[in-house]
Amino acid sequence: MSNPSASVTSPPLPPRMTMRPLDLIRKKRDGVELSSDEIEYLVRAYTSDEMPDYQMAAWLMAVVIRGMSRPELSALTTAMLHSGEVLDLSDLPGAKIDKHSTGGVGDKTSLIIAPVVAAAGLTVPMISGRGLGHTGGTLDKLQSIPGFNINLSLGEFRRVLNQCGCALIGQTAEIAPADKKLYALRDVTATVESPNLICASIMSKKLAEGIDGLVLDVKTGCGAFMKTEKESVHLAELMVETGERMGKKMVALITDMDQPLGLKVGNALEVEECIAVMQGGGPADLRALSVELCAWMFYLGDRTASVDQGRQLASELIGNQSALDKFREIITQQGGDPGVIDDPQRLAQAQHRSPFLSPSSGFVASIQCEQIGIASLLLGGGREKKDDVIDPAVGLVLHKKVGDRVRGGEPLCTIHYNSDARLADAGSLVQQAYRITEKPPVVVRPLIHRVISGKGAQA
Repeated sequence: MSNPSASVTSPPLPPRMTMRPLDLIRKKRDGVELSSDEIEYLVRAYTSDEMPDYQMAAWLMAVVIRGMSRPELSALTTAMLHSGEVLDLSDLPGAKIDKHSTGGVGDKTSLIIAPVVAAAGLTVPMISGRGLGHTGGTLDKLQSIPGFNINLSLGEFRRVLNQCGCALIGQTAEIAPADKKLYALRDVTATVESPNLICASIMSKKLAEGIDGLVLDVKTGCGAFMKTEKESVHLAELMVETGERMGKKMVALITDMDQPLGLKVGNALEVEECIAVMQGGGPADLRALSVELCAWMFYLGDRTASVDQGRQLASELIGNQSALDKFREIITQQGGDPGVIDDPQRLAQAQHRSPFLSPSSGFVASIQCEQIGIASLLLGGGREKKDDVIDPAVGLVLHKKVGDRVRGGEPLCTIHYNSDARLADAGSLVQQAYRITEKPPVVVRPLIHRVISGKGAQA
């Protein structure tokens, strides 16, 4: 990605001159590289409410347009990391390994991976985020489980980690508070799709967890923030380099997001699908990607001597329901209703269902993944404004994916909804999303495109 800001040197501020957000917004707008002190000032001012949303939104948009130099990115990540507490989990047993996805449609692997890896004896301190734009968020999915508490204090976080080897929470007031504020603002100001902002957000939050290693799932395709493989590889390399600079074992998988992952899109629906995988069923693509990500976590955490052994271990822990038992334990420890494991109907259920029928016979040639994600958002499954309340029950269940044969009048998907007005808007997007052709697509992209290993993660 071009980096126009890298070629311009920031003139030093005059002695004793007070920094002002307006001046730093203008500098970034004009392609001038900011110093580490200037970036640290912006992060501190915004986190402490000295800088309003509208000014930070303007600076973020300038970053999206102008890019950042590597020194600027390093300064931003460091400032966000040290805006709060950096955990020391060295007293807990086992390697501390986490996984993070850059976000996609139907991307629910965290709810499977965390129990699998914890069931193998590693510690998984997973601090996650809410949905961004058209993509779903792990926290929103977890909150569709009745009673599940994502807002644990750091003391409670440690207790749950010590008790069952895994805790799934949102950012506390102590952990990277700058990222928490910026994350919510980016979601509603069209400033999500910046590799620099994504890298700083992810790495500041993850490095604050006190982890030894991190597996990154970097999405690519029409449903990802990074639409091309070149952009996805660039982001992956940024994050791997940033993590290694901080002494962590790193690996990034470039994975496909040209169609939704699995068959269900929507918070409670996706929890239900994760439970199905841990019961030994579920969609093949979701199961395969979850196993692969677990395998790399096992390898980085020295739980297995190879990634292949990690795949075998992950499959065993799913097959003997150890992962399901661990998920039940996590839910219980965090105040949720473990009854959803055996009776998913205890999850929120939409009042209405509407099948979307294929207009013709043929094959599903493509699914515009982002349109599906936006459709779920419009149904109430995501946020358009910072203070929007999510409806956990709504979403879509796909019956056909790319390459599948379909007959005219046969359901392509079923829309789960609670509002007739929202249904109309969502249905229009679904209609645009599916493309049916007489012949099957020539190429269906692989689920995993490539692996970018850090120096400490060579398989």
